[in-house]
Amino acid sequence: MSYKSLIKAVEKMHCKPGKNISLKKFETDFDKKSITKKEGELMLKKGVEMMAEMQDKLYAHNQHSVLIIFQAMDAAGKDSAIKHIMSGLNPQGVKVTSFKQPSSAELDHDYLWRHAIAMPSRGEIGIHNRSHYENVLVTRVHPEWILNENLPGIENVDDITPKFWEERFKQINRFEKNQADNGTVILKFFLNVSKKEQKKRFIQRIEDKTKNWKFSLADLKERALWDKYMGCYEDLLSKTSQSHAPWYVIPADDKWYARLVIAYIIYTNFEKLKLSYPRPTQKQMEELKSAKAVLDAEKG
Repeated sequence: MSYKSLIKAVEKMHCKPGKNISLKKFETDFDKKSITKKEGELMLKKGVEMMAEMQDKLYAHNQHSVLIIFQAMDAAGKDSAIKHIMSGLNPQGVKVTSFKQPSSAELDHDYLWRHAIAMPSRGEIGIHNRSHYENVLVTRVHPEWILNENLPGIENVDDITPKFWEERFKQINRFEKNQADNGTVILKFFLNVSKKEQKKRFIQRIEDKTKNWKFSLADLKERALWDKYMGCYEDLLSKTSQSHAPWYVIPADDKWYARLVIAYIIYTNFEKLKLSYPRPTQKQMEELKSAKAVLDAEKG
């Protein structure tokens, strides 16, 4: 795969702000003639090395942070993408947060609270495995779960109107705009796995004893709601892909290809920051010179 063809492929994965998104127009697979798995893995290895250098500059620069969000249906490859793409980075500068069902303490705060406190610090990369988007996704498929938030004016499911969800989209957009305005680069990835491929991976989890722990009957219950989830994803992709916080729909039927594309997108957005190592001041240069003289004078 040439650099130009990779750029072209990624452009098709970008959800343009203000556009209504139909997932039927996005591929779950890719053109097998464009690149081999061996070529892709070599490109990914090189990409991870380049990202490691960028991470070092990000930390030294200490003005920006990077938030990477992964959303997907079960078995789409979120965990493996995080593992492989971030394998070459300094773990001290990467903060991975996996969001499960909210605790009672988290439910006593607004729904964005637990996500806000998990935001990366300056110089840090934050990875959210599932995210604040669960609050306009899973809760939309299961609106009865909203009642656990004990919100004023929401006494039963009938009180959760379309306006309620529109307000949540606005709140999320404001939340991300505030983060972006204060130096956080936000990149959001929806791993677009096909229903056929999900079935294949579920069966593998059942048949492979080392993967049994990954499977739950609850996964099948959510799979039965596939079409409803796709509709909710289309809505959130349409209403929350912004220039400062773009969504990318990644073909996820082949995990190695998904990893390559994600790494490429992350790296190219790193490049846009034009990061460099901080230049020492005159005073710092003098201190460095003095320190070197002391070290040079040591015996042995």
